[in-house]
Amino acid sequence: MNALEKYKIPKNAVITVAGTVGVGKSTMTNAIADSLGFETSMEKVDTNPYLDKFYQDFERWSFHLQIYFLAERFKEQKRMYEKGGGFVQDRSIYEDTGIFAKMHHEKGTMTNIDYETYTSLFEAMVMTPYFPHPDVLIYIEGSLQDIIDRIKLRGRPMEQQTPIAYWEEMHERYENWINSFTTCPVLKVNINDYDLLKNPSSVEPILKHIGKTINGNKNLQHI
Repeated sequence: MNALEKYKIPKNAVITVAGTVGVGKSTMTNAIADSLGFETSMEKVDTNPYLDKFYQDFERWSFHLQIYFLAERFKEQKRMYEKGGGFVQDRSIYEDTGIFAKMHHEKGTMTNIDYETYTSLFEAMVMTPYFPHPDVLIYIEGSLQDIIDRIKLRGRPMEQQTPIAYWEEMHERYENWINSFTTCPVLKVNINDYDLLKNPSSVEPILKHIGKTINGNKNLQHI
């Protein structure tokens, strides 16, 4: 019996992995996809032409960065829709709109007109057939200190130079966002409850709860 049959996960399911910077979304995405035989839809970080500039000057580059992410996310959604089959997504478009763009607008590092342009584009995109809701959103949660430790361990220079206050605000905004998220069923997973790098089999309980969440009636489950 394969993992799809074992955990009663539809072969065409779309599973989205969400969580703040450095929490381990890419590792989780790959582990789940490998276990289920699904394809991945990864966030393009290393090839993003705006990311380094953004961390150096939020006000100058926040709009450019968010538009780039929006365009890349739309292309990925279109690819997934046209190809069909099972996918695991690294980060959701709902985080871009509900956290990042909103935060920069509220903090004054994105102008009103830029924010209005961004939200208009987003609303036009989600009205296309390329944006079906995920079957489940996996939210990776952890304490602020755990996440800061992971960011330091990852060692990306642009992240190391970012003030701690930025990560503190991001952590708080993520917690507020997920507590009001109702677009699709949510499964919360704490980063201290598994170690996919040292113990690949720790993905098994996660798969089990993915199946239960997709097939259950509750909107929110915890591991």
